Amino acid sequence: MTKRTSAKYKIDRRMGENIWGRPKSPVNRREYGPGQHGQRRKGKMSDFGLQLRAKQKLKGYYGDLTEKQFRRIFSEAERVKGDTGENLIGLLERRLDAVVYRAKFVPTIFAARQFVNHKHVRVNGQVVNIPSYRVKEGDVIEVRDRSKQMALILEAVQLPERDVPDYLDVDHSKLTATFVHTPGLSDVPYPVMMEPNLVIEYYAQN
Repeated sequence: MTKRTSAKYKIDRRMGENIWGRPKSPVNRREYGPGQHGQRRKGKMSDFGLQLRAKQKLKGYYGDLTEKQFRRIFSEAERVKGDTGENLIGLLERRLDAVVYRAKFVPTIFAARQFVNHKHVRVNGQVVNIPSYRVKEGDVIEVRDRSKQMALILEAVQLPERDVPDYLDVDHSKLTATFVHTPGLSDVPYPVMMEPNLVIEYYAQN
């Protein structure tokens, strides 16, 4: 088990929000942060604190990406023509592990990363085992035949707390998904409010 996977519930508690909308999130039971000082009264957060929290929340949502990975994606979003915040969300949602998670082939984003790593996924007929692989519009993502009876998949398809977004065309009977178009912020079904504008402000000052 990776360090990130074992720490996924700590991310929720650190943020003070159930960022994946999971019914088992500890935030559903305890809204204070982890550790011996978690129940202290929280003071008003500074602008820097709000920006940092927004960055950590978005970074954590996609499997707790490393700072280096996230910064690289942000830099690319800045270079692309258009709104940087919308570009950032679009690039994150085009990651193969994010698409596998959105298609409800697996129950969590952490499981999606492992699922791709273990060569259970094909893109346009070719096995791809790189979670950060960037899908394009029209790409067909499918679970390999030998992996289709895994309990993990059968569990994920039945999850009531998540819906498949409109920018994916998913057939759960065949376990295939077509990436229809790159989404903007309003298209993505985040369980909590994401604030890419604050992420932009954070990197502008740091």
